[in-house]
Amino acid sequence: MGGAVSAGEDNDELIDNLKEAQYIRTELVEQAFRAIDRADYYLEEFKENAYKDLAWKHGNIHLSAPCIYSEVMEALDLQPGLSFLNLGSGTGYLSSMVGLILGPFGVNHGVELHSDVIEYAKQKLDFFIRTSDSFDKFDFCEPSFVTGNCLEISPDCSQYDRVYCGAGVQKEHEEYMKNLLKVGGILVMPLEEKLTKITRTGPSAWETKKILAVSFAPLVQPCHSESGKSRLVQLPPLAVRSLQDLARIAIRGTIKKVIHQEAASKNGNGLKSTPRFKRRRVRRRRMETIVFLDKEVFASRISNPSDDNSCEDLEEERREEEKTPPETKPDPPVNFLRQKVLSLPLPEPLKYYLLYYREK
Repeated sequence: MGGAVSAGEDNDELIDNLKEAQYIRTELVEQAFRAIDRADYYLEEFKENAYKDLAWKHGNIHLSAPCIYSEVMEALDLQPGLSFLNLGSGTGYLSSMVGLILGPFGVNHGVELHSDVIEYAKQKLDFFIRTSDSFDKFDFCEPSFVTGNCLEISPDCSQYDRVYCGAGVQKEHEEYMKNLLKVGGILVMPLEEKLTKITRTGPSAWETKKILAVSFAPLVQPCHSESGKSRLVQLPPLAVRSLQDLARIAIRGTIKKVIHQEAASKNGNGLKSTPRFKRRRVRRRRMETIVFLDKEVFASRISNPSDDNSCEDLEEERREEEKTPPETKPDPPVNFLRQKVLSLPLPEPLKYYLLYYREK
């Protein structure tokens, strides 16, 4: 098996490779991918494969290849405040990345067929919220997951700005999927072995774009009850935030602005993120690759390979390597928001409420 891009040694190098191959093309998508470590969504015994551009499946747990998620995130054209529905939400990896972009006033719902996978996704979400510094760097729209068949969503459910389906959709279900969209919304799904982007431009008007040739396992057809009726899936209600929660969001936002202003006064360039540890880049040949895993096939795009084995390129790399100073790893990143909150003259319970009771 082979991936569309080379494997990385860590999450950042995987993202570097996806950028180089033009699967990640926008800053918002890049930030979301870097903020959530893909390995955190793997079982411990399989983490050595986390940074390969391959799909992973164990029982009912499944992750698509990074290049597929990249294309999906780019095609969804996510913006803060939008509503998102993930059909076949799985581990919650994609939903969590989307939540970093939607912000606190978005809507982030997922439907998953298997209850054990829902439980797994909730555990991973809880781990991210409790332990990741990325949670404090972004305003997060926490995903809500429900169990059920995505072909049995109640017809009176709200429509969404963005919808993604992570299983192969047959032509007979295309209209059903389209009806989940608001006017102006975007639907991304594998339709007839093509990753497809559909934009609703009017009440009965659509624009369709084929993105990538793929083959996903098909949607599981509904199982009717003994009465012959389907079990309708009720999506989470559109909750209104409490004044207490809105105050927390506003206070955290104000503190972030103060941190940015303090950093700007020190260096004149605003708040800078800790520079990442850079490895020597290796020229790689991009090629058409098909990845087989269980019932799924992931096909990369075809690009024109360059002759990266030429004597000139090798000589240039040798000269660059000679000029490069010895590499040193940067200091661990500092969570400035947490430091600032803990230094405030406030009661301890209020401090930890502002920090969402996070462990670090």
